[in-house]
Amino acid sequence: MSYCMAHRGWSGRAPENTMAAIKLALAEPGIQAIEVDVQLSKDGIPVLIHDFTLDRTTNGSGLVKDHTFDQLREWSAGSWFAEEFSNEQIPALEELFQAASQHTCRLNVELKTAGNLYPLLAEKVVELVEAYELASQVCLTSFDHEIIKRVKELQPSIKTGLIITGKPVLLREQLAKTGATILSMAYPYLTKDFVQMMLEEGFEIFAWTIDDENEIERISEWHPNIYICTNHPDRMLSLAR
Repeated sequence: MSYCMAHRGWSGRAPENTMAAIKLALAEPGIQAIEVDVQLSKDGIPVLIHDFTLDRTTNGSGLVKDHTFDQLREWSAGSWFAEEFSNEQIPALEELFQAASQHTCRLNVELKTAGNLYPLLAEKVVELVEAYELASQVCLTSFDHEIIKRVKELQPSIKTGLIITGKPVLLREQLAKTGATILSMAYPYLTKDFVQMMLEEGFEIFAWTIDDENEIERISEWHPNIYICTNHPDRMLSLAR
């Protein structure tokens, strides 16, 4: 069985990118990695949230970047999921690092940005990784290849990856240009031969986001070193038992 990566924490059981979802994942020994999304508040605090707007996953509205950390904390990040999670707040990335520093679980932190939306995002996140001495536990990934290149300039010891939808040409050239050693790819574009070839060449493969048990089982059988990113780790864990 491949490695299990909890997508946005254990987001099938608790609201995504909250400490409730993260703590559930950290408490399960069968989960080897956790994926989260990070952006910056108006005052430059790295926070965990996927969308650039607050509307879908909080009871606030507007752009994340237009609110200070204290303002972001005023809204519920869990009431949309279930009333029992109404007290969940948008976490700071630092809260994740504090919780995960007591575990061996790998952390896949996706840097969410577009254009010049967060010019200091790489610097702020790398600074926290170094402060908590988590360079061996954290990997930073992004759809934005320039920010991944920037991370490697700031701290070459941090593992980085490119997030890809589709199967572009010159893929190895893109990985080489950015210094990335991880390929995080939408799973429908993966094939067994391609995965095995990339693994043999020294790259890591993160396959996302797979929630169907049959698909989890099918892709897991390709190679034990694939990371399966799923909202429902319990489905993957049931296959391993």
